Amino acid sequence: MKENGALPAPRAPRRGTETAVVTGASVVSAFGRGVEPLVAAAFDGRPGFQPVGRFDVSARRVGVAALLPGSPVLAGELARVIGEACDEAGLTAAQRADTRLFLAVHGDPGLARAPEPEKPRHGADAFAGAIALSSALGGSLADPARAYTSACVAASTAVADAAAIIAHGRASRIVVAAGYLVEPDQFALFDAGRALAVDGQVRPFSADRSGLLLGDGVGAVVVESAASARERGATVLARLAGWGRAGDAYHVCKPSPDGSGLSRAITAALQRGGVEPEAVGYVNAHGSGTPQSDTAESAALHRAFGEAVAAVRVSSTKSVHGQALEASALLELIVTVFALRGGLLPVNAGYLGLDENCRLNLVLGGGAKLEADYALSINSAFGGANTAVLVGTP
Repeated sequence: MKENGALPAPRAPRRGTETAVVTGASVVSAFGRGVEPLVAAAFDGRPGFQPVGRFDVSARRVGVAALLPGSPVLAGELARVIGEACDEAGLTAAQRADTRLFLAVHGDPGLARAPEPEKPRHGADAFAGAIALSSALGGSLADPARAYTSACVAASTAVADAAAIIAHGRASRIVVAAGYLVEPDQFALFDAGRALAVDGQVRPFSADRSGLLLGDGVGAVVVESAASARERGATVLARLAGWGRAGDAYHVCKPSPDGSGLSRAITAALQRGGVEPEAVGYVNAHGSGTPQSDTAESAALHRAFGEAVAAVRVSSTKSVHGQALEASALLELIVTVFALRGGLLPVNAGYLGLDENCRLNLVLGGGAKLEADYALSINSAFGGANTAVLVGTP
């Protein structure tokens, strides 16, 4: 046992007999449709926050978010990104029909205002089933589409489940999708709770940070076994080398100040991948920009990485694309995959100066190189849920 309480990562992996890989990815964000606009903004450290015009915010303390233009429809955007990810992966119609959907969503946007008798048709599971049907994805009656609604770890939990199922040979491929479009109800709740940044910028791990900002995010990845990808001749974007989950049950909306829950999730991901902390070159942090969360996350990174924390580069891409609730973890995973592929580090935007409680090796300028074989994407959620996904080069 290390003095700081974290378990050392073993050299032998324990992730199953198959290797889970990503063969397709697509995303929609405030920067437009496609992976490239989002990744370019993350590498440049260019935030997408603008005044909200989608609904009335005149009575709110804060009036900005990272939004797509116009009035996008969640179901349509999900079908679009799922189709694009499947196209990139080179899946045939028959292969799509044999592929399950794991969908992370805040819920069907129609649920809140549906008449009581119709509410069951607007539940998360029904919504996931409808998206699978419209995207020509299948599976079986015994293994239908699955919905994840576990707040900010919903998408990363779905990815971890998909990777585990594939690693143990129980499926050849699974499409993981996630979506959230900023809407007035959640905006009002976060504003009333004084969680939104009053200065219009998200400043993770920075002195004088004042909170989070919401953002649109819809994404999809195709997760499949390396053997399946090899057999189809598909291009592998990245390996899902390890994953970990842990709960701290400290408080309904506050993280454990010592970071113990998130630290256990990180250590579990490294253990599953058989990777030492020193091999990780980059962490895409949860980094919500709130005082308590960022401080606890910094403690978790110090706890999990020990002395290696001084070398690992850290940023939170929420400083650019905002907090997309259940979809945020998938946006961050996609950025992490393409950071490894492109050899560049996403910028921790909005930084004003050192917070003594957040001493991390932050990426504070564009153009920094990422020269490593592994990166982590980590997330925390209300209720004390924590996840870590370890991404490796192909």
